[in-house]
Amino acid sequence: MSETIDLMVEGGKASAGAQMGQALGPLGINISDVLLKINEKTSSFNGMKVPVKVIIDTDTKEFDLEVGTPPVSELIKKELNLKKASGEPNKNKIGNIGIEQAIKVAKMKQDSMFINSLKAAVKCVVGSCSSLGILIEGKIAREINEDIDNGTFDKEINEEITEVSPEKQKKLKSQLAEIQEELQKELEKQKEEEEKAAAEAAEKAAEGEEETVEGEEPAEGEEGAEPKEGEEPKEGETAEEKPAEEDKKEEK
Repeated sequence: MSETIDLMVEGGKASAGAQMGQALGPLGINISDVLLKINEKTSSFNGMKVPVKVIIDTDTKEFDLEVGTPPVSELIKKELNLKKASGEPNKNKIGNIGIEQAIKVAKMKQDSMFINSLKAAVKCVVGSCSSLGILIEGKIAREINEDIDNGTFDKEINEEITEVSPEKQKKLKSQLAEIQEELQKELEKQKEEEEKAAAEAAEKAAEGEEETVEGEEPAEGEEGAEPKEGEEPKEGETAEEKPAEEDKKEEK
């Protein structure tokens, strides 16, 4: 009888952590031996997350491994030597790859994508680039996919070109720098507009409070306020301000 355990490990650096212990410990196999073999088979994926299947014979305690390819996002980051994706992919672009690099990643993952053409695989890679904050040929995913559909990159895809020339690498870096600068200017402009709008709103609110205070009726007892009916005029008030009925009583 056999049992299969699915793991996601760092290429060449799998360690006996809690995940490994919980998955393999109950099966009674030597975890150190499993780790050694995993690291041997995944050493070429150094720095990337790699899916690994550990197939164990529960009777003999022998095991075998099936190493998959890293996720598309990991392969893309490896191409650009990036440790993590952009936290704000729509606002912060952290990389720019050539179509050749997209083709390279697509070829590595095509068999596991369940699609029928390399072109379709390339478009899947382009979609992953978008979520990471990475441009392709200096363009966002929607734009580059339109180019792919229009046949702009048919030569590269049909010939399965996967290497970017040094000249093109310089161009890609230059494109990224220009786009990052433009995005930064847009963000600064947006911030200024938001601050201006907030200041205007605060000013209007303050003006509204002042108008309310100016338009209030004087409170009872304050200068300009009328005394209540039957109330003796307060010190400083004139006899003319006394109620008419009290005047009549005094005359009698």
